[in-house]
Amino acid sequence: MMAGCEWRVANCLKEEPTMAHDIAHGHIVVELPLWRRLLRFSTDHKDIALQYMFTAWAMAAIGGFLALLMRLQLGFPGKTFPFLGWLFPHGAEGGVLKPEFYLALITMHGTFMVFFFQTAILTGGFGNFLIPLQIGARDMAFPFLNGLSYWVFLLSCLIMLASFLVEGGAAAAGWTAYPPLSALKDLIPGSGWGQTLWLLGMAVFIVSSLMGSLNYITTVLNLRTRGMTMFRLPFTVWGLFLAAILGLLTFPVLTAGAILLLLDRHFGTSFYLPTLHVAGRLIGREGGNPLLWQHFFWFLGHPEVYILALPALGFVGDILACFARKPFFAYRLAVFGALGLAFLSCIVWAHHQFVSGMNPYLALPFSLLTILVSVPFATILLCLAGTLWGGSFRFTTPMLFALGFLSLVTVGGFGGLSLGVAANDLHLHDTYYVVGHFHTIMGSSVLFGIYAATYFWFPKMFGRMMNERLGKWHFWLSLLGVYAVFIPMHWLGLAGMPRRYYAFTEVEFLKPFLPLNTFISVAAFILIAAQLLFAVNFFWSLWRGEKASDNPWGATTLEWQTSSPPPHGNWGAELPTVYRWAYDYSVPNAPTDFIPQTVPPAKTAASSE
Repeated sequence: MMAGCEWRVANCLKEEPTMAHDIAHGHIVVELPLWRRLLRFSTDHKDIALQYMFTAWAMAAIGGFLALLMRLQLGFPGKTFPFLGWLFPHGAEGGVLKPEFYLALITMHGTFMVFFFQTAILTGGFGNFLIPLQIGARDMAFPFLNGLSYWVFLLSCLIMLASFLVEGGAAAAGWTAYPPLSALKDLIPGSGWGQTLWLLGMAVFIVSSLMGSLNYITTVLNLRTRGMTMFRLPFTVWGLFLAAILGLLTFPVLTAGAILLLLDRHFGTSFYLPTLHVAGRLIGREGGNPLLWQHFFWFLGHPEVYILALPALGFVGDILACFARKPFFAYRLAVFGALGLAFLSCIVWAHHQFVSGMNPYLALPFSLLTILVSVPFATILLCLAGTLWGGSFRFTTPMLFALGFLSLVTVGGFGGLSLGVAANDLHLHDTYYVVGHFHTIMGSSVLFGIYAATYFWFPKMFGRMMNERLGKWHFWLSLLGVYAVFIPMHWLGLAGMPRRYYAFTEVEFLKPFLPLNTFISVAAFILIAAQLLFAVNFFWSLWRGEKASDNPWGATTLEWQTSSPPPHGNWGAELPTVYRWAYDYSVPNAPTDFIPQTVPPAKTAASSE
């Protein structure tokens, strides 16, 4: 297997002179319209990146719509909305959401947003677009496998969406799919084919993710251009590289768990099912343990947080350095912090299981390891803060979203520290405190990183600038909306409001908090509406935006040294040569306030590397 891998890498390297020859002699494929690039099977990493991005944004729109439906129910319980009855005649008969349909909304919203939006756009979208450009390569190591990974991902999306159309509706066991609710086919409507399609969709998604991870790792290790050492890589590439390693190590574990769950559901095995009574009915299985699934799921589930966070941290590091016009402060320390974060993320999964009934003696080591994660994480944040110190700020839209990311990740991080202590988690785990924390640290902060990267690299992708005024309106409405929605949820959790409940009107001690729930729903509607500004800006700028120069931000990394958008093969007949690190901003005695990585030291001031 290793020999085969080496042969394919070598073969890819042999193809580069051929591509260079074609470029030098004008044998270039004519640039296709965007719609054709999105619909064809391509082996060009830039086309594949756009396919991932547009599909991921579509899944985000669906997931956001599901969130809107949930907030309608929570903010206005029992109210009738006729359009719901028209859209979902079985799930919202008479215009009122049914409890079982509400559980399906929770399940599919979480699944879409975590896996099919954030994971897909960060690794499949930005990973595909940026890695070859930032390391000076013409394409990925395995272009055909890269193209295939997108179509496998699209298949997984279609399988997930199809679950809404089968008898009983979509899966309703939560996005974590805990047994026994997910292991028995007739407990609730979504336990039937909906849950089976959920498991199949996740398995297919993981196959796509593994194809991508293998490609990203091989590309970074083998296809860096001349002079591009590992410590000259932009922090973005480090984030994507480590996220790919985490995916390669952890996603197969959930695949194995999903296969065992399918066997329990359809072939009568008992990996997760002990003998138990459900709704007065004896389930005659023996020897299974539901906790086994929780270990499988969270062994992926917690590293998944950093599969999302590490690329976002990379984006933000590059953007802050660019718009503060400062070298990346303590760059190597930040890289070592990212390495430590990736390692520790794989050994803290059981802090999600403090209330599960597992051996309580395990709580202490997992609590300590969880708190220890804050050391490399805080190290990276301090390096980013040091990058800002004394900078000459340019408050562009990408910069604002990067600063918003820092704000949200800091506030959300403090919530994570409290939940890492088992004694606190026992009280807060099943409350809205966790919902508020999760959506602040993972949902919103990562989303802000995605927005920062989109506004920043949009000119390179499409050759046009996004509208700054619309972008800044989008930022401020989103930031205020996020804080208005998710910070009050922490307060509700401290008051004891349980999560996953369909309504709270019958719980006496929670009735004083019903107006706050209504406020959260109204704020959520404004937050969702604010994202329409981004959609308008994005699509308007595609066709009508101001044309971008090759390097509109005055950035130093390699992708800004080719045309906007980059041609087939990315570079001319010769690959670029790297002479310095990625953050030579405001170097003393330099003719400009930035020095690209391709400029030799003899032609300008010495590097600040």
